[in-house]
Formats: sequence, structure tokens, C-alpha cells
Amino acid sequence: MAEIIKNNKIKIAFFDAKTYDRDFFDRENKNYGYEIKYFPVKLSVDTAQLAAGYNTICLFVNDDISAEVINKIYENGVRLIVMRCAGYNNVDLQTAFNKIHVLRVPEYSPHAVAEHAAALILALNRKVHKAYNRVRDNNFSIAGLMGFDMHGKTAGIIGTGRIGKIMCEILRGFGMKIIAHDHYPDSDFAMRCGVEYLELDELYRCSDIISVHCPLTKDNFHMIDSDTISKMKPGVILINTSRGQLVDTAALVEGLKNGRIGAAGLDVYEEESDYFFEDKSDEIMVDDLLARLTSFNNVIITSHQGFFTKEALENIAATTLQNVADYYAGEPLKNEICYHCGESPCPKENENKPSCFLPQ
Repeated sequence: MAEIIKNNKIKIAFFDAKTYDRDFFDRENKNYGYEIKYFPVKLSVDTAQLAAGYNTICLFVNDDISAEVINKIYENGVRLIVMRCAGYNNVDLQTAFNKIHVLRVPEYSPHAVAEHAAALILALNRKVHKAYNRVRDNNFSIAGLMGFDMHGKTAGIIGTGRIGKIMCEILRGFGMKIIAHDHYPDSDFAMRCGVEYLELDELYRCSDIISVHCPLTKDNFHMIDSDTISKMKPGVILINTSRGQLVDTAALVEGLKNGRIGAAGLDVYEEESDYFFEDKSDEIMVDDLLARLTSFNNVIITSHQGFFTKEALENIAATTLQNVADYYAGEPLKNEICYHCGESPCPKENENKPSCFLPQ
């Protein structure tokens, strides 16, 4: 049972905290008065001891929330994990189920991520990154900067959750034909927005631009690999703003080298935890695949910033601290992650079966 305690007894440890986390959460915390400690280090086996004395910890996409870590923080008294993000693939939910409640922010600003994906497409197609660097060197030649009209071309959207739907609407605004794939097609949305759902192989074959907007699961790890890339239209633009491990990086590099992939825009990378969100400008890059990707002039990599808008950070802070308040007040936990299906709320919670969640 969640212990009902006064706000000034609720102690939250933030891991992998940046200055912008402090700014937005301190501002929102004026409505709650929680005791917050910000740690710049990521949660891991080596740093789990820092959680001692805190009943709640707040985590992000690159924290290690494996079984070993969960057992350590549980021993230290942690009973609540609040993720300040939508993703949870780094959480061992099976282990947490018997010990700790895990809540997330399922929606913060789907517009932010979709707009960033669209920005990557525009920059890659019209070679904006190359043109910017040329002009800074007083080179005003436009040779090699030719793009194509997006109007009339075909965009393939993999995953039509809220972000994917907004991406469909954005690209439809450019006059593109929109095809999509989702395990649970939304026929009403398809009819309203002129979207055609197809099987993945057909989507790969027909798309001039492919944008991935789905969560990472055990079933779609490396869904973009050498086999799927071989099925794509030569010269396709590939965009991934979801999770890095959806794309086999080695296969992507090979696809870029042989021209099957015409350009790639990546806001995520499968081994990003050692680099993204950090300043490594004074270090030698030892990740050979990441170094190879950065060498291509038809690749744009951004450091997992798709979510990074003022509106999104305000929503993340508000929802995260409300999740904490709901737990300690004994309120329904609408954003708790189901340990077996990963959804919040669980669609099967009201069926005649054992609860998917710990007793609150």
C-alpha cells in the first residue's frame, strides 16, 4: 500500500539530471513542495546507492533500470519510479512488478517529435546543412544541393500512434501520398486523412521517405536491417526519431554506402547512452559505427532532441509530479505501466484475472 505522507516527507532523487530538468521541475515543484535532489549521473549498478534515503526516483531514457538495479534501489527504500519520458524499454518491468510502482509520461508533445522528424526530412532533401556550411565559408555555389519536390511523392509512416498520426498530417500538407503500417490500424483516421495502411514489405517498396514512429519491443528490435533495407526504393530517405535499436546501424551504414539509402535523419542511436545528452567534444570517438555515420554528408544526427520544446518540458514536469502526487494520495495511477503488456492503463485490467499492478 502507498503510504499517505505529507508533501514535505516526499523525497525524490533525479538521475541524469540536466540544467533544463532543474529549471522546469523546480518551477513546477512550487505547486507541490517535494524535497528534490538532482544527480547528474545516470542510474546504474554503481550509482544505485545514491537512491538511499529517497522513497521516489525520477529517471530518463538512458538510465539502467535492470533487475539488479531494481533490487538495489528496493533494498534502499525506493517504492516509486517516475519516468520523465514516454519510453520504458530500459525498465525490467517483470522485476519491478513485485517491488516498485513504475509510472511514465505517455504524452507530452507529440507535435514536438513529429515536427522534428519533418525538419530532418526538409534539411536532408534540400541539403540545408551543407548549404549552411558552404555559405559560412563564402561558398555560394549551389552545385550538389539539388533536392526533389516532396509534393506527389510517397511517405511511409511506420506506427500511427499520436506522433505518427501528426506526422501523416504534416506530410499530407506537403501534398504527399501517405501510406502507413501499424499493428492496430485506425480505419477512421485513415479515411479522414487519406492514409492507406499497407503491409511493411509493400510500404518499403513504395516509399520515397520512411519515418519510424513506434516504441521498441522485443518483437521489433532491428526491424530495419539488411533484409528490409534491400526491399526499399533506391535512394529512400530514412528517418528515425523513436528508438535507436529499431535500426541495425551496421546495416544502415552498408545501405548508405551502396546507395539504397539516399539519406538518413537520426534523432536516436542504438548505443546512444554513452554519447547523447553529453558534451564529448574534447574526447576521441571510440564508437566506430557512430563515427562512420557522422562521416556521411547525407546523414544528419541530432542528440535525441525531438522532444525538446518548451511545451513538452512543461508537460513532462507537470505530469511527472502529478504522478507522484497520485501515488502518495492513494489516487488511481492512470500512468502506471502494466508489467506484462507495457501499456498505461492496461486494457485488460478490468477482466477477470489477477491485477497487472501492485496493490497501491
